[in-house]
Amino acid sequence: MIELLQLPFMQRALIAGVLVGFLASYYGVFVVQRGLSFLGSGLAHAAFGGVALGLLLHREPLWIAVPFTVLVAVAIFWVRDKTELGSDTAVGIFFAVSMALGIVFIFLKKEYTSDAFTYLFGSILAVTKTDIQITAAVVGLTLLTLPLWRRWAYASFDRELAETDHLAVNRDDYLLSILIAITVVVAIKVVGIVLIAAFLVIPAATSRLLSRTFRMMTLFSIIIGMVSAFAGLLVSYYLDVPSGAAIILLQALLFFLAMLFKSTKSM
Repeated sequence: MIELLQLPFMQRALIAGVLVGFLASYYGVFVVQRGLSFLGSGLAHAAFGGVALGLLLHREPLWIAVPFTVLVAVAIFWVRDKTELGSDTAVGIFFAVSMALGIVFIFLKKEYTSDAFTYLFGSILAVTKTDIQITAAVVGLTLLTLPLWRRWAYASFDRELAETDHLAVNRDDYLLSILIAITVVVAIKVVGIVLIAAFLVIPAATSRLLSRTFRMMTLFSIIIGMVSAFAGLLVSYYLDVPSGAAIILLQALLFFLAMLFKSTKSM
């Protein structure tokens, strides 16, 4: 175990996993509480379109995926606000458009590239110092928004009452969607586009089963996300299985254990 932690690539992977575990689990509580689980999947596929465009342009994919995904996130809520369509419908539209664009971009890139599969399924052992620095910067940005947590929590439980109290609910929706979009992009290297939606939902859903308050739900979600990322990475290394899948399966195990605990306690 100690020898394993001395390996530079494993140190980078563990740091990246814990940082992403914090980000995804923190924002995941708002995704779950607001019933926006489909949003995580939609933004992940939007990120695929950005990554594919970056590969086509021979640029660092994440630098293209960030503005691309943020633009899609803003567009989703703009369509929701300007039409009578719900958030799930708007997500479904941009989900499909982003995937279609990504497929076109990959097709236009004539030469074969393995990078697309790396972003689709994750490759946490391949994270670089730059990846960690970017993720740490997003964590820092998230910490700066902590004073807004109470307001976001209020709107998550009763949006209409929050609007009645003259809170900037719509503006907060856009800000939160932008931060979730950035989190999705930086998490791609850890669990991949295919699984990032689960990383946003499962720790938060598990903590919801175990919590009596939203504050406790947030804390438990962060702990579950960070610990499962750390433990899942170790399991994937020793069992020689994909790291992203190992992390998600471990989170799913914790969810079912929490559900079992909840059901037996209520009997």
